[in-house]
Amino acid sequence: MDFIEVLDSVNKFLSFPVLVIVLAAAGLFFTIRTRFVQIRLFGTACKLIMEKPSANHKVSSFQALMVSTASRVGTGNIVGVSSAICLGGPGACFWMWLMCIIGASSAFIESTLAQIFKQKDKNGHCFGGPAYYIEKALKMPVIAAIFCIFLISTYAFGFNLLCSFNLQSTFAIYDFYDKTWTPVIIGAILAVLVGFCVMGGGKRIVKLTEKIVPVMGIAYVLISLIIVFANVTRIPDTFAVIFRDAFDFRSIFGGVAGSCMVLGIKRGLFSNEAGVGSAPNASASADVTHPVKQGLVQTVSVYIDTMLLCTATALMCLTSGVTASKDLEGAPYVQMAVSTVFGDFGPIFITVAMVLFAFTTLIGNLYYVDNALAYLNGKKHPSRKFMIFFYIACLIVIFVGALVTIKFAWIIADITMAGMTLINIPCCAILSGIAIKALKDFESQKKRKLNPVFKAKSIGLDENSLSFWK
Repeated sequence: MDFIEVLDSVNKFLSFPVLVIVLAAAGLFFTIRTRFVQIRLFGTACKLIMEKPSANHKVSSFQALMVSTASRVGTGNIVGVSSAICLGGPGACFWMWLMCIIGASSAFIESTLAQIFKQKDKNGHCFGGPAYYIEKALKMPVIAAIFCIFLISTYAFGFNLLCSFNLQSTFAIYDFYDKTWTPVIIGAILAVLVGFCVMGGGKRIVKLTEKIVPVMGIAYVLISLIIVFANVTRIPDTFAVIFRDAFDFRSIFGGVAGSCMVLGIKRGLFSNEAGVGSAPNASASADVTHPVKQGLVQTVSVYIDTMLLCTATALMCLTSGVTASKDLEGAPYVQMAVSTVFGDFGPIFITVAMVLFAFTTLIGNLYYVDNALAYLNGKKHPSRKFMIFFYIACLIVIFVGALVTIKFAWIIADITMAGMTLINIPCCAILSGIAIKALKDFESQKKRKLNPVFKAKSIGLDENSLSFWK
């Protein structure tokens, strides 16, 4: 058995039964404990997105949302959905939807906790994430450090490796594509562009993603809607096929690891990252008057990713009339679907969308990594020399990612992501009582027609142990 086969065996075990059971159980647990907060307060969450910070130099809820959405919204929305359908069947869409709805409660819990236990730097800016609530609330600094190592492995290496591969794969449909040289050229260009951006620091990332993410998301959805409406007569049959395949339990349990259920859950998690522990790093940077506000805002990010963008890809492909197959796994399936309506322009549009999705994902990923590196460096940002060295290593990964196989890219991304999730979810479950108390405090103030303002002592926390909320 070679190295890749060993990793594949580990990945399959982590996917099912471990990850599927943990995610489903946690999502249901948080959903019940919060009384379906991700559905009950969806309207409130949407209104909170545009709430202004206390000062112009502070990070707003919208900016923090865009950074987390930049990481969530990426190549997984195109290639991940396509791969799940081609390998697992159309029923994978249903399981992505289900995990999105219950997973949004996990996103609420982790982001609320990140806000409660966020820290303050010397300039008064806030930062935080799972490492900080694991250390501060659970008194487990070693586990927090291990989480950071997994986060760095996931976002600096695993996800960036896959993102780079996914991007270069969209060029395979063109006549000029050469298997030997094209991936090398694309990998080099992508590495240089990302390097130019990240060397400018976190503020440049926030500003860039705030502008690009909404534009590229809207354009992609509009193109998808045009294709779906062009095939409107196929919509009823498409949904019938999705639900029929989703509940074909003989097929599911006959080959669990490659079933629509497991692939739908895996690719849904890869795409929306609910419960993984990534988004809290961005959530903690937002300047809000109450932690629950940012927790609610992050549920919207999950919906944007899965219910809007992943669904757009799925319906566009399934209504196009193009038959899904293993040979079309990834970008080719989506490109062929778009070409049924837009002809030669279709593959070009998907390529452009993939470039934008990949670029914002790559820089959003490295924003998260900065936070983890600071934690491991004693809560201080590493030196400029170290960061240059580290970014060069990341850029090499991006370059190499364009050259690896699709199987290897997915395996590495899945395993590193599973490591993060299997640390973050249990910690969130243990600390969920704190987030629930904060939620009750928020709703109590809302009932009194107040703009909720959080004080640590109002839910029994020692305000002296926190950097904020005194």
